[in-house]
Amino acid sequence: MAAFTAEAFKKELLNILDYWEKYGPDPEKGGFYGQVTYENKPVKDAARSVVLTGRILWTFSLAHRLFKDPKYLTLADRAYQQLVKYFFDAEHGGVYWTVKADGSPLETKKQIYGNAFAMYGLSEYYRVTHYAPALEKAKELFNIIEKHAFDSVNGGYREAFSRDWSETDDYILSKKPWIKSMNTHLHLVEAYTNLYTVWPDEKLKKQTADMLEAILTHIVNAETDSMQLFFDEKWKAKDNIVSYGHDIEASWLLFETAEVLHDEKLIEKVKEKSIEMAVAASKGLSPDGALNYEYDPETKHLQTDRSWWVAAEQMVGFYNAFQLTKEEQYKVKAQRSWDYIVTKFVDKDKGEWFGTVKADGTQIKGDKINAWKCPYHNARACAEMWRRIQKA
Repeated sequence: MAAFTAEAFKKELLNILDYWEKYGPDPEKGGFYGQVTYENKPVKDAARSVVLTGRILWTFSLAHRLFKDPKYLTLADRAYQQLVKYFFDAEHGGVYWTVKADGSPLETKKQIYGNAFAMYGLSEYYRVTHYAPALEKAKELFNIIEKHAFDSVNGGYREAFSRDWSETDDYILSKKPWIKSMNTHLHLVEAYTNLYTVWPDEKLKKQTADMLEAILTHIVNAETDSMQLFFDEKWKAKDNIVSYGHDIEASWLLFETAEVLHDEKLIEKVKEKSIEMAVAASKGLSPDGALNYEYDPETKHLQTDRSWWVAAEQMVGFYNAFQLTKEEQYKVKAQRSWDYIVTKFVDKDKGEWFGTVKADGTQIKGDKINAWKCPYHNARACAEMWRRIQKA
């Protein structure tokens, strides 16, 4: 069994940060590469995504907060400059989905998911630097999301818009008329929560609490305690697919939101639901301790691939359930998650983690860095486990 200690998680966090410090920065064009292959070779002309950039900014800001090492602040500064210089739309507000390697706009649509991760990174950067323009940029994103995406009639947030915030048919994460999604709400409430830690604004607090209630009311299925993925404007669910990784991730993120808001009533409500969601997610566990990716109850199809981000989130989610219940079974699930990560996901040859591992244990040699393969899930998981075990 892998050592399940604070020191082990701290060590792996440093390994992840070392990888991104070595292979992520683009010395020619600035910022960070949009794609690095399994062989750790940069694809120099690959587009850069706002999701990856925001997550890198968040990760190195967190790293500086934890370790007080100036090299992490330098890397966070690098991501901040890339985000602010190239992704912000000076004419219409908000951030682009992608830019070309030279920084010129590529996909200019306003995806709320992407705006959320820009806000998430900016708020963490401000948390460690107290650099006022970073907070102003985060607040700017909050205001424009509230102006264009908030549904004042039905609650929640619409998914995507054209560059000028007009209607669009191109939603990326979903298809019209599926104009609200679990994924966007989960990460928008995460971004709002992080912004609230540095900007305790009353409107922000209300909108964060209301979004949390909307997730619990409309997105989490009351019968199954799993989240449904896509919805129309009035919250009519459009599917029944179970995403085990998102369920276990939400089980701890939503509880974190309730704690940050310091609402005792909400904390108790979310605590109960968090435990129920962890129980539901447990149904996706395979005998080797890893969560399968997703399940479609209509077709009975089980997607058995294991994903790096799911592995990271299940470890934190199950440990959070252990902390809430004191039931040893959840600690065991977290320990088994870590064992699987160490034996199957950590790439001891090329560094970082494999993105996908097949059910038979085959490691897929895909990109180490791309629009979705980022340092946020695994670095955060290691930081969370380090913090939580230290406090125990």
